[in-house]
Order: sequence, then C-alpha cells, then structure tokens
Amino acid sequence: MTSPSYHYLRRINGKWPKIPVKLSCAFDTRKKKFCAAKIRVLSAHDTRDAKYPLKHSNPQIAVADKGYSSEKLFQFAHEQGTLLMIPAKKNARRGRFRKRMQNLFRTRTYHRRELIESANSSLKHKFGASVSSKTVRTIRTEVYSRLVCYDLFGRLTEIQDRAYLALYLGAHALK
Repeated sequence: MTSPSYHYLRRINGKWPKIPVKLSCAFDTRKKKFCAAKIRVLSAHDTRDAKYPLKHSNPQIAVADKGYSSEKLFQFAHEQGTLLMIPAKKNARRGRFRKRMQNLFRTRTYHRRELIESANSSLKHKFGASVSSKTVRTIRTEVYSRLVCYDLFGRLTEIQDRAYLALYLGAHALK
C-alpha cells in the first residue's frame, strides 16, 4: 500500500502522520504585519524559499538568521535594491555581494529580528503549532489564512486602542 488512508493509519498505531511545514515569510517590523509568505510542505534549505518573500514584499532592509547566508541570496537582494542584515558565518569569506553586505551590517538593525520571532511565537500561540489539514493545497490555505487572521487581529486591536484612547481623552476633556 503506497498511500493508506488516515483512518487506517490511525487504527494501526493510533497516531496521525506528521507533515513538516516550512514557512518563509516577510514581516514588517514597523506595522507588525506579515507582508509575503512562501509555504513548503517538503523539507528544504532556508535559502531556497527566501527569494519569494523578498521579491513580493520589496523591503529596503531585510533581516534574517545565519541559515539564509548565501552568495546567491546576497546577489538577489542587491539586484532588488534590498540591504540584507545577516550575521557572518564563521567559514563564509567568499563572495563579492556577501562582503559588500557584511560591511554595511548593523547589529542594532539585526536585533529587530526579535520582533519577527515574537510574531512567529504569537502566531503559534494563537492558532496552534500544528496544522489539521492533510493535503498540500489545504495545508497552504490553512497557513495563509492564519497569517491573514493574525494581521486582521492586529489591525482590530489597533483600532480598538485608538477608540479607547479617544474616549479616555474625551472624558477627561469634559471634566
């Protein structure tokens, strides 16, 4: 049997099969929202999916961890007009575009990556760390809808905070 049904897999060992999902996304740290995302269901290296969020969000500065450090990605970012803030790997010394970006590296800007990690953590806390879908199409749909809901919740919270502030200031102006 090459692809048994989920019912029989559950019956045999009582567990659902785990499907790894990799999310590569662009997150605006000022507006606190997801701008672009690429979802991969099969495992692959980080740099393979990094070009899509860079191309579709068109940032001035992008921040990533050492896993995204590759000369091809630095060259792509340079062609897009994006400055990549990726710390240098220990043994990575070659590459014209890598050296150019490393000279412009700022630790303070790189530490904005904490906001991205916080958003990923918040996304997992709000909607769960696992997906309940089984096919690739529905897994992608579920993850994309979680990202949209995250952005909508953030916008609604912002509107609600402004309304409370207006009520608070209006009540104190009457006194």
